[in-house]
Amino acid sequence: MKWQGRRGSSNIEDRRRRPSRRKAGAGGLSGLGLIAVVVIGYFLGVDVTPLLNGSATDGIATERSVEITPADERVAQFVSVTLADTEDVWTDIFARQVGEPYEAPTLVLFKGQTQSACGGASAATGPFYCPPEEKAFLDTDFFVTMEQRLGAGGDFAAAYVVAHEIAHHVQNELGILPQVNRIRAQSDAETSNALSVRVELQADCFSGIWARTVQEKFGTLERGDIAEAMNAAAQIGDDTLARNAGRAVRPHTFTHGTSAQRQRWFQRGFESGDLTICDTFSVDQL
Repeated sequence: MKWQGRRGSSNIEDRRRRPSRRKAGAGGLSGLGLIAVVVIGYFLGVDVTPLLNGSATDGIATERSVEITPADERVAQFVSVTLADTEDVWTDIFARQVGEPYEAPTLVLFKGQTQSACGGASAATGPFYCPPEEKAFLDTDFFVTMEQRLGAGGDFAAAYVVAHEIAHHVQNELGILPQVNRIRAQSDAETSNALSVRVELQADCFSGIWARTVQEKFGTLERGDIAEAMNAAAQIGDDTLARNAGRAVRPHTFTHGTSAQRQRWFQRGFESGDLTICDTFSVDQL
């Protein structure tokens, strides 16, 4: 992917240099506050364990300094350029296919941990989108995890991850995400999981549309880039993650879709460039 020297986004909130200040353990959460955090984390797919883990030092404020390496800075620049591409692409697509303006989200860069309206964000959560804030959250170390632990290296694999989280914002802008989350909140766990899969696969499809449009508008894709994205989609499929962790593959617990499904919907978006082809909610077979 050709990204060096290109426009970066101004919609970056860089929290990496802030001292990580928090109360050890549950940080004073109790009663309804604790329940609210659990519910938000459950329905939005966010790991809230940084807020919930108790310890003997509960109530004591701690600070942790964060070292920013040259590699971290390179990742930040890369993410900024990729985010700028999403802004240009979705502004164009909304004008042509939706007939409404696109309101770009903010992307929060952090290292180690931070807080969001959807709960605690840490290396364990992975990247996520928080609808109440209209912000995507990304730990700069996640790309290292992708390459070294998940076998999903490459700059376009990383770009696919950013594009996927921004695709959730696109769903929010289109009114899809609020509607689905309302239904999930009234559903049992298995139904909620099934709806989550459809949300995630649509985001993969939107990511494919983004990749196609990036190539058409900027010509920045290089040989092997799409293969990197497809490999990343495969490596983070629910079935593959379960097998690699030595767990049983239980489809009713899936929240993101199988490797084959994630690849298939990304490919559909890339081949079509049409938002309507990404309607994962009206098909029987994913």
